[in-house]
Order: sequence, then structure tokens, then C-alpha cells
Amino acid sequence: MRRTRDDLVRGWLEKARRDLATAQSQLKVAEPPADIICFHAQQAAEKYLKAYLVWRGIEFPRTHALEDLVLLAGAREPAFLPLKDEASVLTPYAVEARYPEFEVPLFKHAQEAVRIAEKIQAFVLQKLPEELKSGNR
Repeated sequence: MRRTRDDLVRGWLEKARRDLATAQSQLKVAEPPADIICFHAQQAAEKYLKAYLVWRGIEFPRTHALEDLVLLAGAREPAFLPLKDEASVLTPYAVEARYPEFEVPLFKHAQEAVRIAEKIQAFVLQKLPEELKSGNR
């Protein structure tokens, strides 16, 4: 069965929602794993941005560089462009948070990462049609 573009958008949104829910829930545990929280926050933001790009039919490269994804979205809808600087804060967490040779982020960095991911989530969801957003609020 061939998936429609709407199916792909919903798939990206569901995976993004799960990543963000993981990051949010881990903020509340007794010893919050800041690196894991930052990783999932980055992944959520990336997937929300990619959902928007898929919806708009904008091709994107395989990348974790959120600022590049924001620029692609911003070329179609300039309102995305102010997200670039905050999105770039999350980009290193796609890789660095997963490996021991990098410094572990602090809890305050994890809180900031989740805040930025939530901002990107809200922004993207506000741009998408209602029928695509079920379960993503």
C-alpha cells in the first residue's frame, strides 16, 4: 500500500510527539538524564520541521541541522526564520548527546532544549491543517 503525503506527515508528527513526550517525562525523574532529554528534544524538533516540509512538498537532505531545515521552511514561509537561532542550539544534541567523548549537558540545558522543542512544535502545528494534527497537541 502506497502512503499518501498526509500519511507521511502524520507519521513524522507521531514520531515527533513521542520524542517530545519522552524528553518531557524525563525532566521529571529523580535523576534526569540531561543528555537523553536533549537528544529527544532535538529529535522532536527535527521531526516537526520535517513534517512541515513534507506537507509543503519541500524536499530536504538527510540532516540533523535544524537551522538548515528552518531555512528551507523559511524560503516558503518567512515566519519560520526567527526560529533559526534557537533551533541551532538543538543541532549538536543529535549526535553529541549520544557519545561519551562529548560533555554531558547540564539539567538547565535539558530544560532549554525541551522549551525550544515545544516552541517549534507549537509553531509547526499552528501551520498545519487540523486534520493532520490529531494526537499532536
